[in-house]
Amino acid sequence: MAKKRRAGAGGRAAAATPAAAPAAPAVGAPRALPPEPAADGWASTLLALMMFLAPGLGFPGEEMLQDTLKSVIVSFFTLAATGLFLLAQKNRVEPLRWHAVVWLPLLLCAYALGSMAWSHAYLAGVEAVRWFVFTVIAWLGLNTLTRDRLGVLATCIHGGALAAALWAAVQFWTGASLFPQGANPASTFINRNFFAEFVVCTLPFSALILARARRSGSIVLMSAFIGFIVTTILMTGTRAALMALWLQLLLVLPLLAWRCRAQLAWPQWPAAWRLLAPLVMLGTVLALGFIPSNNQNILQEGHGTNALERGFQRTQSIGPTDYSLGVRMLMWKATGNMIRARPLSGVGAGAWENDVPLYQAEGSQLETDYYVHNEFLQLVAEYGLVGWAFLLLLFAYLLQAAWRSWNPRTAEAAADQPWRGALLCSLLALFLVSNIGFPWRMAATGALFALCLGGLAASDARLGFTARWLAWPLRWSPMASRVALAATAACLVLAVVITQRATEAERKLVTAVRLALSVTASGNPRDPRLEPTRSEILRLVREGIALNPHYRKITPMVGDELARWGDWENATWIWESVIGSRPNIVAIIGNAARGHSNMGRHEQAQALLERAQRIQPNAPTVRSLEVLLLARSGQEARALAAAKAAMAADIVDYDLANALFVLSWRAKDYALARQAMARRIAGWPASNAEGLLQLGRMTAEEHNDPAQAIDYYRRGLAAASPAQRQALVQLVPQDVRAQVLAQP
Repeated sequence: MAKKRRAGAGGRAAAATPAAAPAAPAVGAPRALPPEPAADGWASTLLALMMFLAPGLGFPGEEMLQDTLKSVIVSFFTLAATGLFLLAQKNRVEPLRWHAVVWLPLLLCAYALGSMAWSHAYLAGVEAVRWFVFTVIAWLGLNTLTRDRLGVLATCIHGGALAAALWAAVQFWTGASLFPQGANPASTFINRNFFAEFVVCTLPFSALILARARRSGSIVLMSAFIGFIVTTILMTGTRAALMALWLQLLLVLPLLAWRCRAQLAWPQWPAAWRLLAPLVMLGTVLALGFIPSNNQNILQEGHGTNALERGFQRTQSIGPTDYSLGVRMLMWKATGNMIRARPLSGVGAGAWENDVPLYQAEGSQLETDYYVHNEFLQLVAEYGLVGWAFLLLLFAYLLQAAWRSWNPRTAEAAADQPWRGALLCSLLALFLVSNIGFPWRMAATGALFALCLGGLAASDARLGFTARWLAWPLRWSPMASRVALAATAACLVLAVVITQRATEAERKLVTAVRLALSVTASGNPRDPRLEPTRSEILRLVREGIALNPHYRKITPMVGDELARWGDWENATWIWESVIGSRPNIVAIIGNAARGHSNMGRHEQAQALLERAQRIQPNAPTVRSLEVLLLARSGQEARALAAAKAAMAADIVDYDLANALFVLSWRAKDYALARQAMARRIAGWPASNAEGLLQLGRMTAEEHNDPAQAIDYYRRGLAAASPAQRQALVQLVPQDVRAQVLAQP
């Protein structure tokens, strides 16, 4: 260590005297990497703070999506850290560090920029920005993460996970809705899977902090914290995270603790402490794991009433018969078709969601999914050979890093061993959940990925792993600092502009959706008193689309609500704005065709049908649209035959089942009509009450006796919600209404 300190002092002296030229290396000698940075301008502290705030903070309203906030935090903290680091190097003449692993995300960034010219420009641009930020984080980690600074980073990663876990526990136990989200408990994330996949990747850092602790109070506290975090992962029931959890707890972390025992504090603990730590951890899980949930959304899922039940039930449910795994299999098969069709070039960065309808199996629809739910498949499908190169080189590097970490050959390498083990274990958990999710695209998890690679690269440089292909000096000068600072300032200005436009567009569109839902919920959306609200909705959606015409996740929802009111004119142009950005999404094409058909524009509707048929001729929405357009053009016999054929092939959506019911009723094929209605009610139970009343009206016509329908009417009204009942009562014929409403 004394020798190392002298080398570091020499490096600082050289930096202080720019006139002194570095000595030329001897011929054939290995290249010396620059010493560890003496000052990083608080860059590493900002990176650590980023990893605390990104998972710990959430937006309390619906006007901004949770991952938008996290993306803003990661992007601005990264740029701020870059600026501070470059300011600290403004007089530097010594080289900085470069590492082969930094080339990998930079390669993806370059490909994404290139694919903007021939693929989906907007989606490719988003990917380019994502990989650029990833590259910068990894490079900063390479140049700033000393061994001491890794301790600060690990503490903040653990703190961020603990803060997120606290929010999740509050949601699970109390049902409090602190942050708008989908599946509960999602903490500050919009989905519980995103939360669980992030937190399970932080466990190695929490475990390392525990193993390094030297005081009994710290040991008890960290053991309780880890037990609490484990409990919140069980609360989510996220199966990918549960698999990563069991693998770490039962195998990887104990193995690392044993292998790195010479560098950790736990072997020096008294026997009582070594027994106390696992008992506190297990006791915390048991004590908290049996507390029942008071969140009605969770209880209605039927997967257990407490954390332990949910964790073990969901683990046991993993298998080929699982519904969600079946949906993922459809996506993976479509992605396999995509890879076979475009093995070299890929379909373009980010373009999977736009192109997947072209590669789906006959009769399947995946338009509601934006990602493959397998990061490796999506990377290869979108990036082609570049994606293959990224994965192969990354895995080759990580295998070599794991081997070097397992077999340290110097005292310095042994000192780094626990840190390298934690970084590699976190990446292992990340790659495991990446097989059935998309954690790389989540801001906090993606930043953790980049920091793990940066930390490993910094360790390589620190330990002198300087093979020509692995790590080398990056020439630097005061001029380079000034140029890099100017580029960072430009990126910061660009980030401010992009963030402002993105958040404003999101706010306008989300507000429009909320207002549209409130109008629908009023029960009388055409009420003249709601005209100001309807006008405000249209203003907001127009302004939102003008700011960002590519916001597919939210924009169509406004059109859907307008269609429910019968405002086909405005619903159709909103859907067509989405088609302009995502031209292959047959569900949106079908909606626009229905809109034109309802407005009497049959030629436009037919053109859109033909367009959808070229993409996915047997998609349920396309088959039902064909039936609808045939019926409206007066070809009811052909429409009925097409509906029967689709039903026989089990290509059915709500519209097709409903159309078959109506067409069969008109054709007086009452038996077929009942089959169609039974299929509709079975597939869409929310339509049960209305369906029973429709069956009643048909039965009255079939027997020419209104009394024959009374039982259907009563069952339908009994099945109706209070909000539905008043409207459905009006569907009961006047001559039997009093009898239906009377007690049987």
